[in-house]
Amino acid sequence: MESKEFIRKMTAKNNGFLHLFINLVMLAASIFIMIKVGQNAQTDLQIGLTVALGFILPFIYIMQCCGFMTIQPNQSRVLTFFGKYSGTIFDNGFFWFNPFYGTKKMSLRARNMDVAPIKVNDKNGNPIMIGLVLVWKIKDTYKACFDIDVDTLTITQNGTTQNQLKGYDSFVNVQSDAALRKVAGMYAYDNMDHKSEEITLRSGGEEINEHLEEELRSRLSIAGIEVVEARINYLAYAAEIASVMLRRQQADAIISAREKIVEGAVSMVDLALKKLSNDHIVELDEDKKATMVSNLLVVLCADESASPVINTGTLYQ
Repeated sequence: MESKEFIRKMTAKNNGFLHLFINLVMLAASIFIMIKVGQNAQTDLQIGLTVALGFILPFIYIMQCCGFMTIQPNQSRVLTFFGKYSGTIFDNGFFWFNPFYGTKKMSLRARNMDVAPIKVNDKNGNPIMIGLVLVWKIKDTYKACFDIDVDTLTITQNGTTQNQLKGYDSFVNVQSDAALRKVAGMYAYDNMDHKSEEITLRSGGEEINEHLEEELRSRLSIAGIEVVEARINYLAYAAEIASVMLRRQQADAIISAREKIVEGAVSMVDLALKKLSNDHIVELDEDKKATMVSNLLVVLCADESASPVINTGTLYQ
């Protein structure tokens, strides 16, 4: 959607120090005029004029003072004139503007939000806990002011109030929750089959984060909010299946370790047999080779150190 935001440039007539000087001069002149007119007032007209000046001039001074504004770096002011959008001021400094203009302060600074872990189902239906950290800022002041309605959001867990989010934080929190649920449901937590090359939440890394950022941008663009960075900062199985999945991971680790041990043991046995044969150290028949292979595999693959047994007879005893 095309933005309706436009920049309102400040000119010399909007200089706040100039208008402050004019207001002080006008205040001094008003007091001087009222005193002079009051001292020389003799007729009812002069007295009425003095009373009128006593009300009108201070009123004008107060109205002039209402037009002063200070804009700090990375802040802006959105102007409206009796309900009509009149532009956004991005200039920094001390300014004066028509006091009949409505102004709303908008911060353009980056904000950080830590979205608490939520329970969702992954692609395989497993319940998981996932959370994210989000850095965002307002980019389009018109959309931020007029396209969404911000309100206070109360976050409760287990029947107790955890936090209250005000303003844009409530909108960003709700949309971040929705985006996180959608992205988490598109991927599995982990590959059940280690040979599979499918991207998972654990192994996806930057690709998962990029997908999450794209989803957040599409949801927050309606509010004129720019997503600076989004990262998954918490990922775990839900408590009800955590112990079962831990045992599965332990079994997978044991199997992987055993595969490495067996692979190494076989290569060592093969090296030993070839070395004995090539160096003509001893000639072994097939039965003795099988016995040697069996003994070496037992020694190399055992969980504990094997106790050696010395054969004092011949090889055939």
